[in-house]
Amino acid sequence: MEQNNGTEVTEFILLGFAGQERFWHILFIVFLVIYVVTLVGNTGMILLIKIDSGLHTPMYFFLQHLAFVDLCYTSAITPKMLQNFIVSDKSISYTGCVVQLLVYGTFATSDCYILAVMAVDRYVAICKPLRYSIVMSRRLCIQLLVGSYAMSFLNASVNVSFTFLLKFCKSNVINHFFCDEPPILALSCSNIDLNIMLLTVFVGFNLTCTVMVVIFSYIKILAAILKMSSAAGRKKAFSTCASHMTAVTIFYGTLSYMYLHHGTSESQEQEKVASVFYGVIIPMLNPLIYSLRNQDVIKALKKIGKKCF
Repeated sequence: MEQNNGTEVTEFILLGFAGQERFWHILFIVFLVIYVVTLVGNTGMILLIKIDSGLHTPMYFFLQHLAFVDLCYTSAITPKMLQNFIVSDKSISYTGCVVQLLVYGTFATSDCYILAVMAVDRYVAICKPLRYSIVMSRRLCIQLLVGSYAMSFLNASVNVSFTFLLKFCKSNVINHFFCDEPPILALSCSNIDLNIMLLTVFVGFNLTCTVMVVIFSYIKILAAILKMSSAAGRKKAFSTCASHMTAVTIFYGTLSYMYLHHGTSESQEQEKVASVFYGVIIPMLNPLIYSLRNQDVIKALKKIGKKCF
């Protein structure tokens, strides 16, 4: 739907996976299953940590909020994507688009900061074990968490505000399956240089700062592990970090490609696939990664299972 100059946009059309109409029902079933597994996995992780007193530590405090954040940002985009697979009306209101982008941006950015904080937690636990309970106090954990949410909301709200101050007169058809900033900016007839600069600066800042924290923490962790004389100690230290390292690698790799890859129109479909992986699949993988590769979580699950059965 082309927009005439001066016409106010009241809704957007989400193009989604155009050209794949014959697979839409299959895609609906696949993504519905993924979303249900995501809901069950992350909700289960939150409840397990809350119920089991053995998991009431800083590491699992942050993991609980990581699960909450994953639930929030995938729920901001997946239900609408599922709806658009089975209905002909693929519109989303202007206000709905604003809210979707704000919620998605806030919680997706929170994921970056929480993963970085979890790396710091592992650094203190392995490199300063005798001071762990003192350094990672309840008060500090809450402050780090509040700071993560506050920074994320600030970044998202600034970007969203500047995005929707623009005029949209080229079209109201978003070449994506949800309201993401780059495809929305492509619809504007205003000057978007400032928006591109803000997006690059904010995403670059968030990625650079959090990745540097993760890298610094793991360099220190690796150095401490190599100094351990006990093979069993080294194995245990590696096992406590394995889940987090896996989640960090998948998350940052996909996010970097999505927002720092300056692709052409030919790469738009690849970027949609990256968005699916980041926004839909990763939130499903995280609880699986932390449950299958974490002995504490496995023990807690077995304990709950024995009580139930």
